[in-house]
Amino acid sequence: MSSIRISRRQALAGSAALVSSLAMPGLSRAAGRPVLTHGVQSGDVAHDGAVIWARADREANMVVEWSTSESFANAQVVQPLSVGDPTDFTGKLVLQGLPSDQDIFYRVTMNDLSDNTPSAPVTGHFRTAPGGLRDVSFVWSGDTAGQGWGIDDSRGGMTTYRTMLGHRPDFMIHSGDTVYADGPMKPEVELKDGTVWKNLLVEEKTKVAETLQEFRAQYLYNMLDQNVRAFNAEVPVLYQWDDHEVLNNWYPNEILASDDRYAEKSVRKLAARSARAFHEMYPIRRSAAEPRRVYRKVSYGPLLDIFFLDMRSYRGDNGANDQPEGAPFLGAEQLEWLKRALTASQATWKVFAADMPLGMIVYDNWREKNTFENSSNGDGPVLGREADIADLLAFVKHAGVKNTVWLTADVHYTAAHHYSPERAEFQDFEPFWEFVSGPLHAGTFGPNDYDNTFGVEVKYAKHPSKEQGINLPPSEGLQFFGKVDIAAASGVMTVRLMDSADKELWSVDLEPKLG
Repeated sequence: MSSIRISRRQALAGSAALVSSLAMPGLSRAAGRPVLTHGVQSGDVAHDGAVIWARADREANMVVEWSTSESFANAQVVQPLSVGDPTDFTGKLVLQGLPSDQDIFYRVTMNDLSDNTPSAPVTGHFRTAPGGLRDVSFVWSGDTAGQGWGIDDSRGGMTTYRTMLGHRPDFMIHSGDTVYADGPMKPEVELKDGTVWKNLLVEEKTKVAETLQEFRAQYLYNMLDQNVRAFNAEVPVLYQWDDHEVLNNWYPNEILASDDRYAEKSVRKLAARSARAFHEMYPIRRSAAEPRRVYRKVSYGPLLDIFFLDMRSYRGDNGANDQPEGAPFLGAEQLEWLKRALTASQATWKVFAADMPLGMIVYDNWREKNTFENSSNGDGPVLGREADIADLLAFVKHAGVKNTVWLTADVHYTAAHHYSPERAEFQDFEPFWEFVSGPLHAGTFGPNDYDNTFGVEVKYAKHPSKEQGINLPPSEGLQFFGKVDIAAASGVMTVRLMDSADKELWSVDLEPKLG
């Protein structure tokens, strides 16, 4: 049976009780009853349902009950799901036939398959999407447990999650870098102020992830944090991935010939293992056509459709990104799906949930600045991966798709960008906004260089100063998320950029174009 193993140092430091109770099946089995090891999650919420996730410490039947009452009066029981070793004892169940625009309370019990002994129940909550008009509120961010900054319980753990929970949003968009599978952690890191950052450690977080079990452990590690578990139990999370779920700046054809950290050199193999773990560990709806697909549409009532993009899985090799004929980025199938979905959308607002920004340059080789990680490649006409973005933006204009907004993270600081053809090299598109917010709990960096191809203008940005340097720890306070509110009465979308202390840094009201 698989498990996350605590390091000897952490055991001596007194953290064994927490990790053991959540992640060590051997200890919980000795108590006789099954245990839900990492709390509960809900995700991909709809007007009539959602996906529920939980993990047991052994082979068990996952039993989910739901009710519209917190007392669980008249609770409905869903057909149980057996969980076991093939999915690392995780289970996902889709609740269907729920009433729209309703608070749903659910509880999960794991019954031992051998003798039907039940676990203690764990409860959660979400609200279904509305069928009619009502105010909608959600948060977004990305970048969790990166650059060696893990769970330091003496500092309160991953506190941005606690701050976001205080807003009681309808849901959260996690914009990617949900884990850092390529970022081993040290037990302690000495900070500039003389204090010591003390990471809660499990063995799988002390090396890069290569095996399926090591990838699984990356996702489970974040759920050891009390703030993450509390947030997951109360707020549906809509996930997408970026690069660090596998490794920094990866592309499918990459071979790690010169990276001695990896015994497995094929990135395609690493990505397949991580993709399996990603879908096992998160409450994402499964596509029958492509079981590990990340791109999808999530509708949240008549005011909002969210289009989750995958800018990672279908790309070509990282390089100069200067091909006049274009280069693979979104991939033909995803791009055609997106156009069809946009055309069919009747929602007032169409949000592109992107795992990378459009107008910022993200270098692959940041020292030489001659190879590129995202679509941007420097000032000038559309080249390379920019062709897919230009194609999409032109389609939005000519198809008459109104009220599009882009949300992303990735670059480890927060910013508001406005794009307009009057400033752009490529001009066949309508003006739009892009908002960047992160990290949730990782090192802070920035600012990035910019690209004028699509006419980006920086309206606001907050990042470390030159004096502060880069890779600031979460304790410095430069951790960010964004909050979106859509008013039912007017359709106005208010976007706020927030920090982990819940300070509003910048905001804008966006008026919808109607008709």
